[in-house]
Amino acid sequence: MNRCLSLLLLSVSVVNAVADDLQQGFEPLFNGRNLDNWVLTNTPPETWSIQDNMLVCSGKPYGEIRTKEMYQNYVFEVEWRHLVPRGNAGIFLWADDIPAKGVPFHRGIEVQVLEHAYGNTRSHTTHGDIFPIHGAKMTPDNGRGGSRAFPTELRGHPSPEWNHYRITCNDGVVTLEVNGKKVTSGRNASPCRGYLCLESEGGIVHYRNMRIRTLPDTPIEDEDTAVSNRGYQSIYTGLNLSGWRTDETALSNETESHGWTVNDWKLCHSGPSTQLHSSPLSGQTGVLLDVRRTDDNASAEILLENNNRTTELASLASGSATAHMNQKLNQWNRVECDWKGGTLQLTVNGTSVAVADSIDHTSPDSSLVLRGTGTLEFTNLFAR
Repeated sequence: MNRCLSLLLLSVSVVNAVADDLQQGFEPLFNGRNLDNWVLTNTPPETWSIQDNMLVCSGKPYGEIRTKEMYQNYVFEVEWRHLVPRGNAGIFLWADDIPAKGVPFHRGIEVQVLEHAYGNTRSHTTHGDIFPIHGAKMTPDNGRGGSRAFPTELRGHPSPEWNHYRITCNDGVVTLEVNGKKVTSGRNASPCRGYLCLESEGGIVHYRNMRIRTLPDTPIEDEDTAVSNRGYQSIYTGLNLSGWRTDETALSNETESHGWTVNDWKLCHSGPSTQLHSSPLSGQTGVLLDVRRTDDNASAEILLENNNRTTELASLASGSATAHMNQKLNQWNRVECDWKGGTLQLTVNGTSVAVADSIDHTSPDSSLVLRGTGTLEFTNLFAR
């Protein structure tokens, strides 16, 4: 068969499939050409590529993409396959807009996507577990004493074979069909309205034929709705230091500079005190980040800089925010700052903190400055 005829038959097949989906009430979540329905939450464009109508995840860095729209009750179908042994990934349901504190993944209900070589144990299987994660809640069916729901039958296929998932989310109940048969379920999920996410977690994964059919909404409490879009955009790629500079040098593809090291989803510092500056946050009115110490002598300062003037937002050593910072080793802190109407509003670990403001808010070109001493880790670096 010549190439032109093959392409024509493929086009006809795609058109017929789309028409069939629409007739059943399904809409495509991936159009085979771009990520129009998705947001690159904390992964860069390099993590996701499109090949032969498939969405290909490189697995690097750890993180996720999410849908632009929030959903409550729906049926989601997808085909997936791993391309490397022990590949790990997941599909998150009813998730928040950005990851939870100190982790690269969202709060939500995860449907496991594991390659067979990962192995089956009492704590997990590679055939379609469902579990709440990072503060979400769910009562499992077929549980083993915890919150994870285990499949009643092992129906997953190993790499490089394709698997089909049909996930039904309705009134806080989630069920999973693996390759045509229901095997896993949970109930009383909270949140039960939010975003749908695809996870990057080290393995090369192919996705295709993603489609969704929305179902009628049901009454829920306010606390059962995930955090909606706050406009945050990642300012750290997890692959390199692009978009950052030291005091002297703009950085691009570097993964190490002046004590700063890219470690996948974590930006790490070690050694004597040095600073890292973000690109100008033109048009942005807020930042969010997580930070923790990993040795007793470490300290971090988080500052805004504009026209060679700085305002300290938070410090692990001294200042108004210090009392609200968790000083224990390896404990994450979340720092959020908004500068609207010429004033700074700072929140540290959920508590509002007064801050002395010295920068010029009439200029749009403030930069975030990270000052590290000793061994520290930052993650979830966002601006909005």
